[in-house]
Amino acid sequence: MEEKINRKPTRTISGVAPIAVMLPPRKCNHGVCTYCPSLNVPQSYTPESPVVLRARQVNYSGQKQVENRLKAYEYMGHPTEKIELIVMGGTFLQYTEQFQEKFIKELYDGLNGFISKTLEEAKEKNETAEHRCVALCIETRPDECSEKQINKMLSWGATRVEIGVQALDDESYNITNRGHKIQDVVDATKRLKNKGFKIGYHLMPGVPGSNLKKDIELFKLVFEDERFKPDQIKIYPCQVLKGSELEQEYYEGKYKPYTKDETSNLITEMLSLTPRYCRAMRIMREIPPSFLIAGIINIDLRKIVEDEIRKKGTKITEIRFREIGFALRDKQKVNPEIKIKTTKYNSSDGEEYFLEAVNEDDILFGLLRLRIYNETAIIREIHVYGPTLKLHEEDKKKYQHKGLGKELMKMAEEIVIERNIKCLKVISGIGVREYYYKLGYHLDKEKIYVEKEL
Repeated sequence: MEEKINRKPTRTISGVAPIAVMLPPRKCNHGVCTYCPSLNVPQSYTPESPVVLRARQVNYSGQKQVENRLKAYEYMGHPTEKIELIVMGGTFLQYTEQFQEKFIKELYDGLNGFISKTLEEAKEKNETAEHRCVALCIETRPDECSEKQINKMLSWGATRVEIGVQALDDESYNITNRGHKIQDVVDATKRLKNKGFKIGYHLMPGVPGSNLKKDIELFKLVFEDERFKPDQIKIYPCQVLKGSELEQEYYEGKYKPYTKDETSNLITEMLSLTPRYCRAMRIMREIPPSFLIAGIINIDLRKIVEDEIRKKGTKITEIRFREIGFALRDKQKVNPEIKIKTTKYNSSDGEEYFLEAVNEDDILFGLLRLRIYNETAIIREIHVYGPTLKLHEEDKKKYQHKGLGKELMKMAEEIVIERNIKCLKVISGIGVREYYYKLGYHLDKEKIYVEKEL
Protein backbone atom coordinates (compact mmCIF):
# COMPACT_ATOMS: atom_id res chain seq x y z
CA MET A 1 0.00 0.00 0.00
CA GLU A 2 1.31 3.43 -0.97
CA GLU A 3 2.41 5.47 2.03
CA LYS A 4 0.61 8.77 2.59
CA ILE A 5 2.82 11.82 3.02
CA ASN A 6 1.58 14.94 4.81
CA ARG A 7 3.67 17.52 2.97
CA LYS A 8 1.86 20.71 4.00
CA PRO A 9 0.21 20.39 7.44
CA THR A 10 -0.77 24.09 7.41
CA ARG A 11 -3.22 23.37 4.58
CA THR A 12 -5.79 22.07 7.07
CA ILE A 13 -4.44 23.61 10.27
CA SER A 14 -7.42 26.00 10.58
CA GLY A 15 -10.01 23.24 10.60
CA VAL A 16 -11.04 22.78 6.95
CA ALA A 17 -9.41 21.65 3.71
CA PRO A 18 -9.52 24.44 1.08
CA ILE A 19 -9.96 23.58 -2.60
CA ALA A 20 -9.38 26.44 -5.05
CA VAL A 21 -10.94 26.00 -8.49
CA MET A 22 -10.11 28.13 -11.52
CA LEU A 23 -12.50 29.52 -14.11
CA PRO A 24 -11.80 29.38 -17.85
CA PRO A 25 -10.24 32.57 -19.32
CA ARG A 26 -12.59 35.49 -19.91
CA LYS A 27 -11.88 39.21 -20.33
CA CYS A 28 -13.30 41.48 -17.61
CA ASN A 29 -16.14 43.71 -18.81
CA HIS A 30 -14.38 46.93 -17.76
CA GLY A 31 -11.16 46.13 -19.62
CA VAL A 32 -7.84 45.40 -17.92
CA CYS A 33 -6.35 46.91 -14.76
CA THR A 34 -2.85 48.26 -15.41
CA TYR A 35 -1.26 45.72 -13.02
CA CYS A 36 -3.07 42.68 -14.50
CA PRO A 37 -1.28 40.59 -17.14
CA SER A 38 -3.08 39.50 -20.32
CA LEU A 39 -1.65 36.06 -21.06
CA ASN A 40 -4.58 34.00 -22.43
CA VAL A 41 -5.28 32.51 -19.01
CA PRO A 42 -7.73 33.63 -16.29
CA GLN A 43 -7.42 37.38 -15.70
CA SER A 44 -4.64 38.43 -13.27
CA TYR A 45 -3.02 34.96 -13.34
CA THR A 46 -0.07 33.50 -15.25
CA PRO A 47 0.17 30.28 -17.29
CA GLU A 48 2.48 28.78 -14.64
CA SER A 49 0.40 29.61 -11.56
CA PRO A 50 -0.16 26.24 -9.80
CA VAL A 51 -3.96 26.54 -9.73
CA VAL A 52 -4.00 27.47 -13.44
CA LEU A 53 -1.80 24.50 -14.34
CA ARG A 54 -4.15 22.14 -12.47
CA ALA A 55 -7.23 23.65 -14.13
CA ARG A 56 -5.80 23.55 -17.66
CA GLN A 57 -4.97 19.86 -17.29
CA VAL A 58 -8.70 19.12 -17.01
CA ASN A 59 -9.89 21.83 -19.43
CA TYR A 60 -11.20 23.93 -16.51
CA SER A 61 -13.78 21.31 -15.50
CA GLY A 62 -15.07 22.22 -12.04
CA GLN A 63 -15.85 18.60 -11.20
CA LYS A 64 -12.44 17.25 -12.23
CA GLN A 65 -10.57 20.04 -10.43
CA VAL A 66 -12.36 19.10 -7.20
CA GLU A 67 -11.84 15.36 -7.70
CA ASN A 68 -8.11 15.80 -8.36
CA ARG A 69 -7.58 18.00 -5.31
CA LEU A 70 -9.43 15.50 -3.11
CA LYS A 71 -7.09 12.76 -4.34
CA ALA A 72 -4.05 14.96 -3.66
CA TYR A 73 -5.20 15.77 -0.12
CA GLU A 74 -5.89 12.11 0.62
CA TYR A 75 -2.46 11.13 -0.71
CA MET A 76 -0.87 13.71 1.59
CA GLY A 77 -2.81 12.37 4.58
CA HIS A 78 -5.22 15.28 5.06
CA PRO A 79 -8.81 14.66 6.20
CA THR A 80 -11.21 15.60 3.40
CA GLU A 81 -14.60 15.47 5.09
CA LYS A 82 -14.83 19.27 5.56
CA ILE A 83 -14.10 21.21 2.38
CA GLU A 84 -14.04 24.93 1.63
CA LEU A 85 -14.52 25.63 -2.08
CA ILE A 86 -13.00 28.85 -3.50
CA VAL A 87 -13.97 30.00 -7.01
CA MET A 88 -11.09 32.01 -8.50
CA GLY A 89 -9.95 33.59 -11.74
CA GLY A 90 -11.81 36.49 -13.28
CA THR A 91 -15.17 37.84 -12.21
CA PHE A 92 -17.43 34.79 -11.92
CA LEU A 93 -20.57 36.92 -11.75
CA GLN A 94 -19.85 38.29 -15.25
CA TYR A 95 -20.11 34.84 -16.83
CA THR A 96 -23.50 33.77 -18.19
CA GLU A 97 -26.02 32.61 -15.59
CA GLN A 98 -26.19 29.26 -17.37
CA PHE A 99 -22.42 28.79 -17.01
CA GLN A 100 -22.48 29.88 -13.36
CA GLU A 101 -25.16 27.34 -12.46
CA LYS A 102 -23.41 24.56 -14.40
CA PHE A 103 -20.00 25.27 -12.83
CA ILE A 104 -21.32 25.36 -9.24
CA LYS A 105 -23.18 22.10 -9.83
CA GLU A 106 -19.93 20.54 -11.10
CA LEU A 107 -18.23 21.47 -7.82
CA TYR A 108 -20.86 19.71 -5.74
CA ASP A 109 -20.81 16.73 -8.12
CA GLY A 110 -17.05 16.51 -7.60
CA LEU A 111 -17.52 16.39 -3.83
CA ASN A 112 -20.46 13.98 -3.99
CA GLY A 113 -18.71 11.50 -6.29
CA PHE A 114 -21.55 11.32 -8.82
CA ILE A 115 -23.47 13.57 -11.20
CA SER A 116 -26.84 14.88 -10.01
CA LYS A 117 -29.64 15.93 -12.34
CA THR A 118 -29.92 19.45 -10.89
CA LEU A 119 -27.98 21.83 -8.69
CA GLU A 120 -30.66 21.58 -6.00
CA GLU A 121 -30.29 17.80 -5.96
CA ALA A 122 -26.49 18.08 -5.79
CA LYS A 123 -26.74 20.46 -2.83
CA GLU A 124 -29.21 18.21 -1.02
CA LYS A 125 -26.95 15.17 -1.51
CA ASN A 126 -23.98 17.09 -0.15
CA GLU A 127 -25.66 17.62 3.23
CA THR A 128 -24.75 14.02 4.12
CA ALA A 129 -21.92 13.32 1.63
CA GLU A 130 -18.50 11.93 2.54
CA HIS A 131 -16.87 15.18 1.36
CA ARG A 132 -19.05 18.06 2.55
CA CYS A 133 -18.88 21.67 1.44
CA VAL A 134 -18.72 23.53 4.75
CA ALA A 135 -18.00 26.87 3.02
CA LEU A 136 -18.18 28.22 -0.52
CA CYS A 137 -16.29 31.39 -1.44
CA ILE A 138 -16.86 33.50 -4.54
CA GLU A 139 -14.31 36.12 -5.63
CA THR A 140 -15.82 39.17 -7.36
CA ARG A 141 -15.56 42.92 -7.91
CA PRO A 142 -17.29 45.52 -5.73
CA ASP A 143 -19.35 46.66 -8.72
CA GLU A 144 -20.50 43.09 -9.42
CA CYS A 145 -22.39 42.65 -6.16
CA SER A 146 -25.96 43.70 -6.81
CA GLU A 147 -28.90 42.45 -4.74
CA LYS A 148 -29.78 40.02 -7.55
CA GLN A 149 -26.21 38.70 -7.78
CA ILE A 150 -25.99 38.27 -4.01
CA ASN A 151 -29.24 36.31 -3.96
CA LYS A 152 -27.85 34.11 -6.72
CA MET A 153 -24.76 33.37 -4.63
CA LEU A 154 -26.97 32.51 -1.67
CA SER A 155 -28.88 30.03 -3.83
CA TRP A 156 -25.60 28.23 -4.61
CA GLY A 157 -24.82 27.79 -0.90
CA ALA A 158 -22.07 30.45 -0.87
CA THR A 159 -21.04 31.71 2.58
CA ARG A 160 -18.08 34.00 1.89
CA VAL A 161 -17.35 36.66 -0.72
CA GLU A 162 -13.96 38.21 -1.42
CA ILE A 163 -13.94 41.52 -3.27
CA GLY A 164 -11.03 43.21 -4.99
CA VAL A 165 -10.74 46.50 -3.09
CA GLN A 166 -7.00 47.05 -3.76
CA ALA A 167 -6.83 50.65 -2.38
CA LEU A 168 -9.75 52.73 -1.08
CA ASP A 169 -8.91 55.66 -3.32
CA ASP A 170 -10.88 56.87 -6.35
CA GLU A 171 -7.78 58.54 -7.81
CA SER A 172 -5.94 55.21 -7.71
CA TYR A 173 -8.94 53.42 -9.24
CA ASN A 174 -8.85 55.93 -12.12
CA ILE A 175 -5.07 55.66 -12.66
CA THR A 176 -5.15 51.85 -12.73
CA ASN A 177 -8.32 51.55 -14.86
CA ARG A 178 -10.02 49.67 -12.03
CA GLY A 179 -13.46 50.55 -13.31
CA HIS A 180 -15.29 51.15 -10.02
CA LYS A 181 -15.47 53.68 -7.17
CA ILE A 182 -15.17 53.62 -3.37
CA GLN A 183 -18.97 53.83 -3.18
CA ASP A 184 -19.19 50.45 -4.90
CA VAL A 185 -17.11 48.98 -2.06
CA VAL A 186 -19.39 50.62 0.52
CA ASP A 187 -22.56 49.33 -1.15
CA ALA A 188 -21.26 45.79 -1.72
CA THR A 189 -20.01 45.52 1.86
CA LYS A 190 -23.36 46.51 3.35
CA ARG A 191 -25.42 44.27 1.05
CA LEU A 192 -23.21 41.27 1.74
CA LYS A 193 -23.19 41.73 5.52
CA ASN A 194 -26.96 42.13 5.64
CA LYS A 195 -27.33 38.83 3.80
CA GLY A 196 -25.01 37.13 6.30
CA PHE A 197 -21.88 36.72 4.19
CA LYS A 198 -18.42 36.71 5.64
CA ILE A 199 -16.47 39.38 3.72
CA GLY A 200 -12.87 39.48 2.59
CA TYR A 201 -11.03 42.43 1.04
CA HIS A 202 -8.10 42.00 -1.34
CA LEU A 203 -5.75 44.91 -0.60
CA MET A 204 -2.83 45.98 -2.81
CA PRO A 205 -0.32 48.36 -1.21
CA GLY A 206 2.02 50.06 -3.63
CA VAL A 207 -0.44 50.49 -6.52
CA PRO A 208 0.28 53.35 -8.95
CA GLY A 209 -0.76 56.62 -7.33
CA SER A 210 0.03 55.49 -3.80
CA ASN A 211 3.04 55.65 -1.47
CA LEU A 212 4.06 54.14 1.87
CA LYS A 213 2.44 56.87 3.98
CA LYS A 214 -0.77 56.84 1.94
CA ASP A 215 -0.97 53.04 2.11
CA ILE A 216 -1.03 53.16 5.91
CA GLU A 217 -3.65 55.94 5.91
CA LEU A 218 -5.85 53.90 3.54
CA PHE A 219 -5.34 50.76 5.63
CA LYS A 220 -6.45 52.60 8.77
CA LEU A 221 -9.54 53.75 6.86
CA VAL A 222 -10.49 50.11 6.20
CA PHE A 223 -11.01 49.50 9.91
CA GLU A 224 -11.77 52.97 11.32
CA ASP A 225 -14.58 53.80 8.90
CA GLU A 226 -17.82 51.97 9.78
CA ARG A 227 -18.68 51.65 6.07
CA PHE A 228 -15.98 48.99 5.67
CA LYS A 229 -14.57 46.74 8.45
CA PRO A 230 -14.11 43.41 6.61
CA ASP A 231 -13.84 40.08 8.40
CA GLN A 232 -10.79 39.02 6.43
CA ILE A 233 -8.06 40.59 4.32
CA LYS A 234 -5.49 39.40 1.82
CA ILE A 235 -2.49 41.69 1.33
CA TYR A 236 -0.98 41.50 -2.14
CA PRO A 237 1.82 44.09 -2.57
CA CYS A 238 1.83 45.41 -6.14
CA GLN A 239 4.26 43.58 -8.42
CA VAL A 240 5.22 44.23 -12.03
CA LEU A 241 4.14 41.22 -14.10
CA LYS A 242 5.02 40.28 -17.63
CA GLY A 243 2.21 41.13 -20.02
CA SER A 244 0.77 43.99 -17.95
CA GLU A 245 0.54 47.68 -18.83
CA LEU A 246 2.51 48.33 -15.64
CA GLU A 247 5.48 46.51 -17.22
CA GLN A 248 5.85 49.28 -19.81
CA GLU A 249 5.40 51.98 -17.15
CA TYR A 250 8.17 50.33 -15.13
CA TYR A 251 10.57 50.28 -18.09
CA GLU A 252 9.77 53.94 -18.80
CA GLY A 253 10.60 54.84 -15.20
CA LYS A 254 7.02 55.89 -14.40
CA TYR A 255 6.48 53.23 -11.73
CA LYS A 256 8.75 51.75 -9.07
CA PRO A 257 7.64 48.92 -6.74
CA TYR A 258 8.55 48.83 -3.05
CA THR A 259 11.75 47.15 -1.87
CA LYS A 260 11.72 44.07 0.34
CA ASP A 261 12.53 46.12 3.46
CA GLU A 262 9.87 48.72 2.67
CA THR A 263 7.29 45.99 2.12
CA SER A 264 8.27 44.07 5.27
CA ASN A 265 7.98 47.19 7.44
CA LEU A 266 4.66 48.10 5.79
CA ILE A 267 3.15 44.66 6.36
CA THR A 268 4.36 44.60 9.97
CA GLU A 269 2.55 47.88 10.61
CA MET A 270 -0.56 46.67 8.79
CA LEU A 271 -0.71 43.50 10.89
CA SER A 272 -0.31 45.54 14.08
CA LEU A 273 -3.27 47.71 12.97
CA THR A 274 -5.53 44.76 12.11
CA PRO A 275 -8.28 44.36 14.75
CA ARG A 276 -8.89 41.12 16.60
CA TYR A 277 -12.09 40.38 14.67
CA CYS A 278 -10.25 40.26 11.32
CA ARG A 279 -8.13 37.46 9.85
CA ALA A 280 -5.19 38.24 7.58
CA MET A 281 -5.77 35.29 5.25
CA ARG A 282 -2.77 35.64 3.00
CA ILE A 283 0.21 37.86 2.31
CA MET A 284 1.85 37.78 -1.16
CA ARG A 285 0.59 36.08 -4.28
CA GLU A 286 2.28 32.99 -5.62
CA ILE A 287 3.71 34.46 -8.85
CA PRO A 288 6.15 32.23 -10.82
CA PRO A 289 9.54 34.05 -11.01
CA SER A 290 9.62 33.78 -14.82
CA PHE A 291 6.62 36.16 -15.00
CA LEU A 292 7.85 38.65 -12.39
CA ILE A 293 9.51 41.73 -13.87
CA ALA A 294 9.98 43.72 -10.65
CA GLY A 295 8.78 43.71 -7.06
CA ILE A 296 9.02 41.34 -4.10
CA ILE A 297 10.06 37.79 -5.02
CA ASN A 298 9.71 36.33 -1.50
CA ILE A 299 6.45 34.35 -1.46
CA ASP A 300 7.41 33.38 2.12
CA LEU A 301 7.44 37.05 3.18
CA ARG A 302 4.73 36.42 5.76
CA LYS A 303 6.89 33.91 7.62
CA ILE A 304 9.85 36.30 7.52
CA VAL A 305 7.70 39.13 8.91
CA GLU A 306 6.00 37.02 11.58
CA ASP A 307 9.30 35.53 12.78
CA GLU A 308 10.60 39.08 13.26
CA ILE A 309 7.36 40.13 15.01
CA ARG A 310 7.65 37.25 17.49
CA LYS A 311 11.33 37.99 18.08
CA LYS A 312 10.55 41.63 18.90
CA GLY A 313 7.41 40.79 20.89
CA THR A 314 5.22 43.10 18.79
CA LYS A 315 1.55 42.90 19.82
CA ILE A 316 -0.56 41.34 17.05
CA THR A 317 -4.23 40.47 17.61
CA GLU A 318 -5.41 39.48 14.12
CA ILE A 319 -7.02 36.05 14.04
CA ARG A 320 -4.54 33.90 12.15
CA PHE A 321 -1.62 34.98 14.34
CA ARG A 322 -3.51 33.73 17.43
CA GLU A 323 -5.00 30.44 16.17
CA ILE A 324 -4.53 27.31 18.28
CA GLY A 325 -3.43 25.30 15.23
CA PHE A 326 -0.34 27.45 14.73
CA ALA A 327 0.43 27.45 18.45
CA LEU A 328 0.43 23.64 18.39
CA ARG A 329 2.49 23.59 15.19
CA ASP A 330 5.11 25.82 16.86
CA LYS A 331 5.05 23.55 19.95
CA GLN A 332 3.89 26.32 22.29
CA LYS A 333 2.70 25.36 25.74
CA VAL A 334 -1.08 25.87 25.63
CA ASN A 335 -3.25 26.56 28.66
CA PRO A 336 -6.52 24.68 27.98
CA GLU A 337 -8.65 26.91 30.24
CA ILE A 338 -10.95 28.78 27.86
CA LYS A 339 -13.24 31.81 28.32
CA ILE A 340 -15.58 33.56 25.87
CA LYS A 341 -14.63 37.13 25.00
CA THR A 342 -17.09 39.47 23.22
CA THR A 343 -16.11 42.40 21.03
CA LYS A 344 -18.94 44.65 19.86
CA TYR A 345 -18.55 47.15 17.02
CA ASN A 346 -20.71 48.99 14.48
CA SER A 347 -20.39 48.46 10.74
CA SER A 348 -22.48 49.12 7.63
CA ASP A 349 -25.43 50.45 9.67
CA GLY A 350 -25.56 47.36 11.86
CA GLU A 351 -24.15 45.98 15.11
CA GLU A 352 -21.56 43.21 15.08
CA TYR A 353 -20.89 40.87 17.98
CA PHE A 354 -17.59 39.03 17.68
CA LEU A 355 -17.52 36.12 20.14
CA GLU A 356 -14.25 34.25 20.58
CA ALA A 357 -13.07 31.38 22.74
CA VAL A 358 -9.59 32.27 24.06
CA ASN A 359 -7.28 31.34 26.90
CA GLU A 360 -5.30 33.65 29.18
CA ASP A 361 -2.57 33.96 26.53
CA ASP A 362 -5.15 35.11 23.94
CA ILE A 363 -4.74 31.93 21.89
CA LEU A 364 -7.87 31.50 19.79
CA PHE A 365 -9.86 28.25 19.82
CA GLY A 366 -13.09 29.32 18.12
CA LEU A 367 -15.18 32.29 17.03
CA LEU A 368 -18.67 33.40 16.05
CA ARG A 369 -19.87 36.49 14.15
CA LEU A 370 -23.38 37.75 14.93
CA ARG A 371 -24.91 40.69 13.07
CA ILE A 372 -28.00 42.59 14.18
CA TYR A 373 -29.68 45.19 11.95
CA ASN A 374 -33.30 46.35 11.55
CA GLU A 375 -34.53 43.78 14.11
CA THR A 376 -32.86 40.99 12.13
CA ALA A 377 -30.27 38.71 13.71
CA ILE A 378 -27.96 36.56 11.60
CA ILE A 379 -24.86 34.51 12.38
CA ARG A 380 -22.35 35.16 9.61
CA GLU A 381 -19.71 32.68 10.73
CA ILE A 382 -18.93 30.09 13.35
CA HIS A 383 -15.56 28.39 13.30
CA VAL A 384 -13.68 26.14 15.72
CA TYR A 385 -9.96 26.19 15.02
CA GLY A 386 -7.28 23.55 15.22
CA PRO A 387 -6.06 20.76 12.92
CA THR A 388 -8.92 19.18 10.99
CA LEU A 389 -10.65 16.18 12.56
CA LYS A 390 -12.99 13.84 10.76
CA LEU A 391 -16.70 14.54 11.25
CA HIS A 392 -17.24 12.13 14.16
CA GLU A 393 -13.64 11.84 15.35
CA GLU A 394 -12.38 12.95 18.76
CA ASP A 395 -8.83 13.56 19.91
CA LYS A 396 -8.11 14.69 23.47
CA LYS A 397 -5.08 16.66 22.25
CA LYS A 398 -7.07 18.53 19.58
CA TYR A 399 -9.77 21.15 19.94
CA GLN A 400 -12.46 20.46 17.34
CA HIS A 401 -15.61 18.60 18.41
CA LYS A 402 -15.26 19.68 22.07
CA GLY A 403 -18.59 21.50 22.34
CA LEU A 404 -17.09 24.96 21.76
CA GLY A 405 -19.37 25.55 18.78
CA LYS A 406 -22.47 24.78 20.83
CA GLU A 407 -21.29 27.10 23.60
CA LEU A 408 -20.74 29.95 21.13
CA MET A 409 -24.16 29.34 19.55
CA LYS A 410 -25.81 29.38 22.99
CA MET A 411 -24.22 32.75 23.82
CA ALA A 412 -25.32 34.19 20.47
CA GLU A 413 -28.90 33.04 21.12
CA GLU A 414 -28.82 34.70 24.55
CA ILE A 415 -27.74 38.02 22.98
CA VAL A 416 -30.58 37.81 20.45
CA ILE A 417 -33.15 36.97 23.16
CA GLU A 418 -31.95 39.94 25.23
CA ARG A 419 -32.59 42.14 22.19
CA ASN A 420 -36.14 40.76 22.05
CA ILE A 421 -35.63 39.39 18.53
CA LYS A 422 -37.72 36.27 17.92
CA CYS A 423 -35.76 34.50 15.16
CA LEU A 424 -32.05 33.78 14.63
CA LYS A 425 -30.80 32.96 11.13
CA VAL A 426 -27.49 31.33 10.20
CA ILE A 427 -25.76 31.40 6.82
CA SER A 428 -24.59 27.81 6.54
CA GLY A 429 -22.42 25.84 4.20
CA ILE A 430 -24.46 23.02 2.66
CA GLY A 431 -22.38 20.41 4.46
CA VAL A 432 -22.85 22.02 7.88
CA ARG A 433 -26.65 22.09 7.89
CA GLU A 434 -26.86 18.74 9.67
CA TYR A 435 -24.94 20.27 12.62
CA TYR A 436 -27.51 23.06 12.98
CA TYR A 437 -30.46 20.68 12.63
CA LYS A 438 -29.18 18.92 15.76
CA LEU A 439 -29.23 22.28 17.59
CA GLY A 440 -32.91 22.82 16.79
CA TYR A 441 -32.53 24.85 13.61
CA HIS A 442 -34.42 24.15 10.39
CA LEU A 443 -34.10 25.19 6.76
CA ASP A 444 -36.17 28.27 5.94
CA LYS A 445 -38.87 28.16 3.27
CA GLU A 446 -36.53 29.63 0.61
CA LYS A 447 -33.97 26.90 1.44
CA ILE A 448 -31.26 29.52 1.99
CA TYR A 449 -30.66 29.94 5.73
CA VAL A 450 -31.11 27.67 8.72
CA GLU A 451 -33.15 29.41 11.42
CA LYS A 452 -34.58 28.95 14.90
CA GLU A 453 -37.48 30.59 16.70
CA LEU A 454 -36.31 31.87 20.08
